[in-house]
Amino acid sequence: MEPKAPTLDQIAIFLAIVETGSFAAAARRLGRAASVISYAVANLESQLGVTLFARAGTARPQLTDAGRAILSDSRGLAIALDGLLAKARGLTSGLEAEVSFVVDVMLPAKKLVKTLDEFRKKFPTVALRLRAEALGAVTQAVMDGAASFGVSGPLERVSDLLTRGPAGSVKLLAVAAPDHPLALMPGPVSAATARDHIQLVLTDRSPLTEGRDFGVVSVKSWRLADLGAKHALLLAGMGWGNMPKPMVNEDLKRGRLVELKIETPELTYPFHTVYRSDTPPGPAASWLMERLASA
Repeated sequence: MEPKAPTLDQIAIFLAIVETGSFAAAARRLGRAASVISYAVANLESQLGVTLFARAGTARPQLTDAGRAILSDSRGLAIALDGLLAKARGLTSGLEAEVSFVVDVMLPAKKLVKTLDEFRKKFPTVALRLRAEALGAVTQAVMDGAASFGVSGPLERVSDLLTRGPAGSVKLLAVAAPDHPLALMPGPVSAATARDHIQLVLTDRSPLTEGRDFGVVSVKSWRLADLGAKHALLLAGMGWGNMPKPMVNEDLKRGRLVELKIETPELTYPFHTVYRSDTPPGPAASWLMERLASA
């Protein structure tokens, strides 16, 4: 028999049973009679032509192989529906009173300022709440609901709840103060030589990228959660490190920093927009997110 498409209500009931662990608990969560839950599951199994739960001989209904196979798709449908409804609510309720968002500290300031100036002119009644974080802390703020969206640096997808999109990249340069030993060496600097000197490394305050490194060469490293502090230590000659090119352009022109020609692959730092699929950005936040992604 050809499978028939389930209803969204049947999917919601199926997921409620999986999440609560029993038909009775699912009935309580959904405010339905237990008989209605059993009937809906029986109909769902009949429509799909498979058995979803093994009921006999167990205190709690156990997913069958078929049930486990459709679980991920069922969750995807539920998340997509939540996102659609949330977007519809945003469109019908008008502009947000406030847009809260978070950006990676590596995002060029000129790009951010230009976009925010455009936002101020287009949405004069919308307040802004902006925070800057490093690496995984951007995505963590979005996952926790502290920001409606973020512009994140490199991070693997960590949850099915997240929707991500490309937002450009920035070139990283290895730099040091002009009197740093690496800066005084003639010609290219080998990676082996660079390893013997303190590298200033950006880290973050979230567990999402704990233990992961980006562009780390040296066995001697000082880790800082603040890009401004890293910049200050570089200017003071305390070590060498990779910095976003727009942030050090003026230092390079004025001779406060010099670019190190370290024999390692060129580094670029990619950006991504990220938001929770079940609570997508409203009209003003969507405009801002798209502008930051394309600027």
